[in-house]
Amino acid sequence: MSVRAFLPSARAAIRPVAASSGTAAYSSAASNLDTTKIDRDAKLACPDPSADSASGRLTAAHLPRMVPTYSRPTPVFTKGLNAKLWDLENREYIDLTAGIAVNSLGHSDPGYLRVLSAQASELIHCSNLYHNPWTGELSKLLVEKTVASGAMKGASRVFVCNSGSEANEAAIKFSRKLGKLRDPSGKKFEIVSFNNSFHGRTMGSLSATPNPKYQAPFAPMVPGFKVGNLNKIDELESLVTEATCGVIVEPIQGEGGIFPASPEFLQALRKRCTEVGALLIYDEIQCGLGRTGDLWAHQAAGPDAHPDILTMAKALGNGFPIGATMVTEEVALGMAVGDHGTTYGGNPLASRLGHYTFSRLSDPEFLKNVNAKGAVLREGLEKIQKKFAGLATGVRGRGLIQGLQMSVDPSPIVGKARERGLLVITAGGNTLRFVPPLTIEDDVLVKGLAILEEAIEEFAGEQKA
Repeated sequence: MSVRAFLPSARAAIRPVAASSGTAAYSSAASNLDTTKIDRDAKLACPDPSADSASGRLTAAHLPRMVPTYSRPTPVFTKGLNAKLWDLENREYIDLTAGIAVNSLGHSDPGYLRVLSAQASELIHCSNLYHNPWTGELSKLLVEKTVASGAMKGASRVFVCNSGSEANEAAIKFSRKLGKLRDPSGKKFEIVSFNNSFHGRTMGSLSATPNPKYQAPFAPMVPGFKVGNLNKIDELESLVTEATCGVIVEPIQGEGGIFPASPEFLQALRKRCTEVGALLIYDEIQCGLGRTGDLWAHQAAGPDAHPDILTMAKALGNGFPIGATMVTEEVALGMAVGDHGTTYGGNPLASRLGHYTFSRLSDPEFLKNVNAKGAVLREGLEKIQKKFAGLATGVRGRGLIQGLQMSVDPSPIVGKARERGLLVITAGGNTLRFVPPLTIEDDVLVKGLAILEEAIEEFAGEQKA
């Protein structure tokens, strides 16, 4: 059945009910609802749709056939433009989530749509058994722009895949392979990751994600993974050893709560990996691709912290599935034909969209604008933190990946913001996460922060009651 079948009609809100006299009467469907909720909803821009709304009826029809891996609120989003979304009831929301740091150029970017249409009309997929023009063009652009930016000085070649999990899975496999080449005894196989990290849902990337909530249902994990603590330089000698083939770390931990790795820690980690012959992997799937105001988040740590492998996804496709693993020449030459592969990865459509998006994201003027918008976001969050000191305890992050640390679970704030027309998400332990489109207009960002302040104000009042 078409989504249009669920659009509300003029009569949808009125239905017959039995009157106490036994004769038919008509009343609003809302008459049976709690009057307090009715009064509150009347003051809100976007109260969550009810069960008998167009959104409620559509989701009720879909959910019985969907595997329940997500708990979603009731709004159903149908269209977007830059940093705004509209739901099935045509209500407007400011989007400070960007599809979890995916929509780097915002929703419905005109240039992106032209490229999508042009390539889709020519060739979408032809398999990796043959060459296509765009996989190589994207790889060339990624390497050249990265080196020119002052990041990853050893960047040489790229493996193009479909997602962040796949990009990290490739990085883990590449590390294991090079470990065998460097130590044919097979003893160099351990992968090190860090608490509060998130690297993906596949079994390899999940094994590098030390969160019991994610790992426990699928235990046991892949053997050979060790866990350390971010920014603990004094632990590196015992953590990263001769048995280590790879170390994977986010320069700014995203899902874990927006925790930046210090420049000193990344420099020490690079030094230790070099000492023991381990590969240093930077997972920049959420924090890279211009989100910090630099092309890559690790640039803040300087040239003494550059990686051997750099993984990316999310923003690279601006909503179209794509991931990539960029490596040094040594890592690339350690792989033989048939060692790894992908059916869809590097298809012409995804690669051309990635090429267009990365061309925009790597432009120095574009990055300057991200820095300026990041300053607006930081100023607004610090103002909110001061106003609600005690409830909001700190601000972390850089550019347009920032977190507002709360002293209690902020999930109710997310709901209150949404019902006022603002989309925000959480991360880690009680952190509100802000990863808007990198193209968000300043006035839209300021308006979003004002709505957030209103939502926290209501929440704070309830906490005191």
